[in-house]
Amino acid sequence: MAKSTITILFLLLCPFTLNPSFGALKTHRIFSSNMVIQRKKPIRIWGWADPGHEVSVQLGELKAKAKADDKTGRWAVEFEAQEANAVGQLLIVKAGNETIKMENIVIGDVWVMNGQSNMAWGLSGTENNDLESAQAHLPLVRQIRISPNESYTLQQDLPDDRVEGWTICSPESAGKFSAIGYVFASRLQRTLQVPIGIIDNARGGASIESLVPKHKFEDHPLAKRYAAWVEQRRADFDWDAAVGKLVVKWEKTVADLRKKGITEDKLPAKPTRKSLRSWSIPGTSPSDAGSCYNGMFGAFKGLNIKGVLFHQGFNNAMANVCRPKRYRVLMKLMVEGWREDFNDPALPVGVIGFCAGSIPQTAENFEAWTVSGGAFIREAQRLGLADVNDAANTAFLPAYDVQIPGLHPRKKQAHGIRAARWALNRVYGLKVHWESASFVSAERKGDHMVLTFDQKVMPDDMSTVPRGFSIADASGKFYMAHAAYPMKKDAGVWNTANKNFDATKIIVWSPLVKEPVAVRYAWATSPMGNLKVNGKAWCPLQSFRTDDWDWPESEDPAESKVDRGLSRAMNREAGERLEHRKAEEAKRAEEILGRLKALGRQVDKKK
Repeated sequence: MAKSTITILFLLLCPFTLNPSFGALKTHRIFSSNMVIQRKKPIRIWGWADPGHEVSVQLGELKAKAKADDKTGRWAVEFEAQEANAVGQLLIVKAGNETIKMENIVIGDVWVMNGQSNMAWGLSGTENNDLESAQAHLPLVRQIRISPNESYTLQQDLPDDRVEGWTICSPESAGKFSAIGYVFASRLQRTLQVPIGIIDNARGGASIESLVPKHKFEDHPLAKRYAAWVEQRRADFDWDAAVGKLVVKWEKTVADLRKKGITEDKLPAKPTRKSLRSWSIPGTSPSDAGSCYNGMFGAFKGLNIKGVLFHQGFNNAMANVCRPKRYRVLMKLMVEGWREDFNDPALPVGVIGFCAGSIPQTAENFEAWTVSGGAFIREAQRLGLADVNDAANTAFLPAYDVQIPGLHPRKKQAHGIRAARWALNRVYGLKVHWESASFVSAERKGDHMVLTFDQKVMPDDMSTVPRGFSIADASGKFYMAHAAYPMKKDAGVWNTANKNFDATKIIVWSPLVKEPVAVRYAWATSPMGNLKVNGKAWCPLQSFRTDDWDWPESEDPAESKVDRGLSRAMNREAGERLEHRKAEEAKRAEEILGRLKALGRQVDKKK
């Protein structure tokens, strides 16, 4: 029998289309074989067919019918919420002579991994990836990866070339999973014993502006003004000039290739508007309002999910674009927008703090690294999330203590484990340790400040020396500070036992600051700071400050108050403080040692 005849017979007899995109019937691209569907919430399945056609949908034993809209062809069905089910089921969608069949569908929890490149970063590019991958025999952990697909308008579907479908976790496939997502999902799945799916829609280079649902920019004057600025830039954009620059480069390239004897049929095509990178187009750039949400998150709005993990910050921490006040506003609007669009007012959201991907701050460079937009962005993340006013279902997870130089730190495991601890403790109610602490007050006593916290905060290595504090007088010039705990009992070298000191209070002092008014902790891009909540390694104390000396920021989106000149001046002044502090402390070493010995013994004498 001829090969073409066999092919025709196969297509006639085959009960489903091999590629639904060839026919009029299709489902949204978030649906595919090996998918995880959210448990305990209504199951919505939707897609498109010829207008007016009846569509039948079967998921396991569940059945429903819908009619494709007479104009758009969109159809949708909804099944009642189901309990977790690890047994693979069939999803069959039919309309007329067309059938779509998806296999091995399971029901469990679906978490979205959102943010930028440090969230999208694959497991294969991280430390300890060999051991993690070798253990990844986890068929009930699945991932779907959405590639960059920013858009000026909210998309109804995902392009075929932007998503490959759901992947089952195995030692062979785990390396391509989001590293944080894999560590998080694997711990949840092993603990809960239900399927866990992760949707990795993080976009490298994305600013928070692009990750906020576009309609939320109307909800705050600062955000609204920014969105109007983006619209004006788009209206003023000269498409022809932008394409013209590409054409000039193309003409030179083509001329060089012709000289090399390249034939005409192998020369690159002349650039058009479609050749422009999204970065070059206002409103579509991953730095602009709602663009990544429009094409990568809101594009599957309607799917029920369990929660979201968010990890971002680098693109908003760069000196000339750093706007912490706006970031704080957008963080709140982003969470609220997700909850509105996914119809879950208590949607759990964990924000993994801006990572520490810079040269670590030490005693030798301390003041030089206190000039940091990144520290203000961390604060904006924490405060913006707190502004949501839902501590039961949100958490800020500090990440500054996991340090390694570079824009993409290879240490990701700790972030995933901490997020899993939070989720298992707060979202699932299990007896897995996770907690946070809050700074309560700062009281000046003579030449030092006494800080109070609502939990014990101490190093996890038995040290009794808190590190990472800076202190300033009314001039606003911060110097590295010495810190100590007030002693309850002087046990000499045995003071490492926390029963001997009050770990809810810390005394902060510097010989260079006689009249202190402000203290900062872990305030740098990659800061010094060794305090953990109750001494637990996985619970770092968040960075904080007691002052209100904000990063220079204009409410006008077109204006930046930090240019290269100011940035250099700020760094130069910090360098001068560094050298001054080193020189003074070297001269006064004996005085400082004596003061430190007495520092912790002069507070809380009643104890």
